[in-house]
Amino acid sequence: GILYAMDGSNKKYYNRETSIPFSSDGDIIKEAKILSLGKADDINNEPLYKGQLPEGSRLLAVGLVLEDFDIPALKLQEPNVIFISSSYPREVFLQLLDAFPTIEWMHSRSTGIDHIQSKGLAAAEHVVVTNSKGCYSSTLAEYTLMACAYFAKDLPRLMRQKQHKDWSKYEVLELRGATLGVVGYGDIGRAASKLAKAYGMKVIALRRNPTLSKGCPICDKVYGVDQLNTLMSESDYVLVAAPLTDATRGLIDADAIAHAKKDAVLINVGRGPIIDEDALIDALSNGKLKGAGLDVTTLEPLPTESPLWELDNVLLSPHNMDVTATFLRESTEFFVNENLERFVRGEFLLNQVDKVAGY
Repeated sequence: GILYAMDGSNKKYYNRETSIPFSSDGDIIKEAKILSLGKADDINNEPLYKGQLPEGSRLLAVGLVLEDFDIPALKLQEPNVIFISSSYPREVFLQLLDAFPTIEWMHSRSTGIDHIQSKGLAAAEHVVVTNSKGCYSSTLAEYTLMACAYFAKDLPRLMRQKQHKDWSKYEVLELRGATLGVVGYGDIGRAASKLAKAYGMKVIALRRNPTLSKGCPICDKVYGVDQLNTLMSESDYVLVAAPLTDATRGLIDADAIAHAKKDAVLINVGRGPIIDEDALIDALSNGKLKGAGLDVTTLEPLPTESPLWELDNVLLSPHNMDVTATFLRESTEFFVNENLERFVRGEFLLNQVDKVAGY
């Protein structure tokens, strides 16, 4: 079965708070010859560009486009690792895969791989893909509970009353005893669920394979994707923390929203297109939903003509609730200090991604 840590996390995946650093005592059995697809002056990549790399590891080249790489010279060195920190790398990445059949492993500095996912990548059976999940979870979990409290305590009303010097008292809601439904029970979903439990909330998780969370100590219930409407009908707050894939695009549609509790709150820290934005706006406008906390939107930046800007019951942030001062550097450090150490010793790499499913 699946092995869980005390916090319910799967030990195949990295978590900044709970993972035990890899012990680098084993023998080096192969070299890591690395190509970096990203900016040469990216200070967040300094652990890779300027730091002390693990024994047996070499950075061969850095570039943003194919022309930045000396293909004939690099072929002689047989690069076997690609580190990706570029925002729009899909085409160049596939060109590098085609140019260097020796590539064995690709690591994404981000958690989502929708920016590199393709049929070409899925067909590259010899390439292992890993991501940086576990580096972003705590701050997004904090945002999730902040968004819940924002609506439970009616912070918009508080701010209006302060502006008008109005001392009127009103009732507030407790989070204790409320239910958080989590759509996409990965590292971010688990981190938010841990905080929700600390607040005394109940947790319902929804994931593609619910058996993977069997025995998880955080969840009160675990549903499969076919039970999305049930989760919506039982949850006071719904957190969307799933990756964007063909299967999740438009997952939270008008039908799912119609099954939500009246006065439910929808929170999205995954990707904007997972929610049907038009259906969401309708439900926020007609009172079906109490509110929404959106760190992501279908189009980013959010167009100025979007009704989301004008709705008082929408908490908006510009996809920055994981943008701490150190988050990108920590993602690079995870690649260098954890998975590179594993790779050169032939050990299991953490955070392996299903190239077809996208997570």
